[in-house]
Amino acid sequence: MSNPIVIVGSGLAAYTLAREFRKLDQATPLTLITRDQGAFYSKPMLSNALSANKLPAALILKNAAQMACELGAEIIAGQSVASIGVAERRIQLADGRCIAYRDLVLAQGADSVSLPLQGNAVDCVISVNDLDDFTLFSERMATAKTVAILGAGLIGCEFANDLLSRQIRPVLIDSAEWPLSRLLPQRAGAYLDARLRQAGVEFRGQVTACSADREGDVLRLALSDGSYIDADIVLSAVGLQPRTALAAAAGAACGRGIIVNRRLASTLSNVYALGDCAEVMGYYLPFVMPIMHQAKALARTLNGDPTDLNYPAMPVVVKTPACPTIVCPPPAGGDGEWLVDEQEGGLEAGFYDAAGSLLGFALLGAATIRRQALLGLVPAMLA
Repeated sequence: MSNPIVIVGSGLAAYTLAREFRKLDQATPLTLITRDQGAFYSKPMLSNALSANKLPAALILKNAAQMACELGAEIIAGQSVASIGVAERRIQLADGRCIAYRDLVLAQGADSVSLPLQGNAVDCVISVNDLDDFTLFSERMATAKTVAILGAGLIGCEFANDLLSRQIRPVLIDSAEWPLSRLLPQRAGAYLDARLRQAGVEFRGQVTACSADREGDVLRLALSDGSYIDADIVLSAVGLQPRTALAAAAGAACGRGIIVNRRLASTLSNVYALGDCAEVMGYYLPFVMPIMHQAKALARTLNGDPTDLNYPAMPVVVKTPACPTIVCPPPAGGDGEWLVDEQEGGLEAGFYDAAGSLLGFALLGAATIRRQALLGLVPAMLA
């Protein structure tokens, strides 16, 4: 029997790739290696599971055994990869086992970034990056009345909105002046802020958390402006750090993530990467739609049909029912300006270049109905 294609990871990227590959090839051995239990669940659901009344166990769609059966694959759960032997096409697991591969795909995801906080309760600050994290968060939330969220980006805003469904007061803390500052222009961010406040979300902008200390039954956060916030839970949502250590130790080029070309190939022979650990042609896009495109292209390449990845314009849907938001970000560092039109019940912002071409947009509230009309005007991101 030939050596298997080995996928390291069991998240959305890993399982989507495995499914796409099996549509094309039912015979080649397939092995997935994961450090967790290997269950398949929707990670994006973690930030709106509360309003959907989903307990952690209910988020699991299939366990590892069911996924192995569906994919005709071997799934090695609860095990991490210690090293990659590129010349031998062999990986070594933490328990000492060695597994030969035909091709190796790294779909390891990313870790939550930890802020350099001081204080005696730093270990009490949690982040939600997987199902186990969400289980801990759910347990602590049972008696919580206030949750302080460090970071008002996509995940921070979604969790804040979701907490409202449990009558829990969320406090968003961010160094930026408005929420979703990396995706929205100022007027759109101010619009989002106002709608979230109306729903019950408090936003503390232009400040950072300095320390976390236990004060009786609550956690006290000291902020950079000298003020304090008392909360039952402190949730960190300040960003992601791609897991690149394994690839880097084997000699792969890494930047923000593992650097891959349009065929998702790393600088190591027969080693590929996709998902939240990959940086594709300078793009780092930890969102669902890019993963779908990556998985489909890489599945074809692994099946013997070398396929370049194409990125169409890909809008990001922010799960904030208090203010529905869709953003199709313009190219990073692109030359142009935002033009904003605030309408009754909504706001539309377009990013236009000097020739008047639309390069990106943001739609909030009632303006989200304009998604399809504007999407056809935005050029592909990677064609």
